Amino acid sequence: MSVRAEIRQQLIGPGGPFELCEEEVHGERMEVFKTRPDSVRDLLQESALHGDKEYIVQGDWRITYAKHLQHVASIARGLSEQYGIEGGDRVALLAANGPEWVMTWWAVASLGGILVAFNGLWTADEINYAAGHSEPKLLIGDRKRLARIKDLDLDIPTLEIESEFAALMEASADATLPDQPIAEDDPCLILYTSGTTGRPKGALVSHRALVGFTRTQALHGLERFMLAAPGQPAPEGAEPPPSPCSLVTVPLFHLSGLYAAVIMMLSQGAKTVYRGSRFDPEDVMRIMEKEKVTIWSALGSSGAIVINHPSRKRFDLSSLRNIGFGGAPTSPDLQRRMKEAFPNAAGNLGLGYGLSESGGMGTSIGGSELETRPTSVGLPAVGHRLEIRDADDKPVPTGEYGEIHIRSPYLMLGYWRNPEATAEAIKPDQWLATGDIGCLDADGYLFINSRARDMILRSGENVYPVEIEHRLDAHPSVGECAVVGVDHEELGQAVKAVVVPAPGASIDSAALVAWARETLAAYKVPSEWEIRTEPLPRNAAGKVLKNVLTGESENRQIEED
Repeated sequence: MSVRAEIRQQLIGPGGPFELCEEEVHGERMEVFKTRPDSVRDLLQESALHGDKEYIVQGDWRITYAKHLQHVASIARGLSEQYGIEGGDRVALLAANGPEWVMTWWAVASLGGILVAFNGLWTADEINYAAGHSEPKLLIGDRKRLARIKDLDLDIPTLEIESEFAALMEASADATLPDQPIAEDDPCLILYTSGTTGRPKGALVSHRALVGFTRTQALHGLERFMLAAPGQPAPEGAEPPPSPCSLVTVPLFHLSGLYAAVIMMLSQGAKTVYRGSRFDPEDVMRIMEKEKVTIWSALGSSGAIVINHPSRKRFDLSSLRNIGFGGAPTSPDLQRRMKEAFPNAAGNLGLGYGLSESGGMGTSIGGSELETRPTSVGLPAVGHRLEIRDADDKPVPTGEYGEIHIRSPYLMLGYWRNPEATAEAIKPDQWLATGDIGCLDADGYLFINSRARDMILRSGENVYPVEIEHRLDAHPSVGECAVVGVDHEELGQAVKAVVVPAPGASIDSAALVAWARETLAAYKVPSEWEIRTEPLPRNAAGKVLKNVLTGESENRQIEED
């Protein structure tokens, strides 16, 4: 038995801290954790054990776990008594990251309600659509975003954070958390998909899924730690590691923000630090130094922006121990540069693959595994199964590409008020069709090439943009890039690259063609080039909006001040 298998068995076997058992979930027998909280409210209640430890920090506002629990109980009582919020009711939230966002989430979930996480970058038209689609009983928003919809006739009671939230939070100092029953498979959240293929769909998420996410992530984190140093005591005289502190620069309406920062960090008793809306690399580094940040999710282009910043070496960033990636593929070259910039986190880079529809999980990889397979997104998470299927829904042989399917007890309950889309996504036996293209190697590691809709068909050859993007990313003068297919009269599609030079660099397409030809087949080398100075358009999840680059749609995301 391998070391990994031995450690895994210690953790999930009989008597282990993450012991698994088989139960029926949505009509199918699946592996689940034998001992687990029944709801996210139970997770919140358990956080009382952390007492006077800090949970939320933003500027001068510092909230302990004990005070947070008190505030949430007061907010929940106010939502119930003043607005009639009860089990199953939707409460929409349209606000910047911050303590009010976090506490609203916990209060709504504790009531058995459903938080509808509106994208804070949406236009008025997009907000109008989501409001009509989800029909919330209450809309909670900040002044800036509510001003965006002042001309809409939504007919929804509204609570403005700046003028009304404090009273809700402080009204009932003696309040306790609600106690009405909550079942594992009750819904608690609607997360809207990024909408890169049309109107966004609302993934309806259960308490089971979010509790399962925290347990699964904790298991994989402990397993990775044990693999890195099996049975080795800390060196004599070594300083204890800094207390866990997560800097949250990911939008909370995205699963990497809500799941990994708000919920996961609470379950671990960690401190979470928030800042203003617009991403500012210098301020990010200032906070890292001041708060001794140990954990950071470098979503989308944020990692590259920070390590390329000319002021980076002025800040003490040595506290950083764990860096996660998500939202977009992470090239091996960016991984290498992140390790060089943050040497104390070099052994703890991690990433995974998951969707709102899959409960946020699918695969996981980090540490030495990621060094060995830098282009993989890892092995299936515990309790998850993967299959790669062809267009006829049949499994393909190892090493062949097809659509990724995930089977898990933590899948979404379905798309809100969209049974047709739900039936297309969730297939018999609880298999989720992800719409992503990938393959499994002989050891079961997943490799993702691109979204099915991003694949370029050039003269009968399938071209996967991410392979080309990784090559271009490795050029020292490339800051960021995207590869798209454009119509071509003879070839069907031609390969086009859009490139943003690194700060202070200049580059021409001839040099990039030569660079690409060194490792790529001729048909993969872009024949059309666009060198631009402005950043690539991205959605809130950090994904490049390729439909904007191709001119299929306008960039309607709102720029934060």
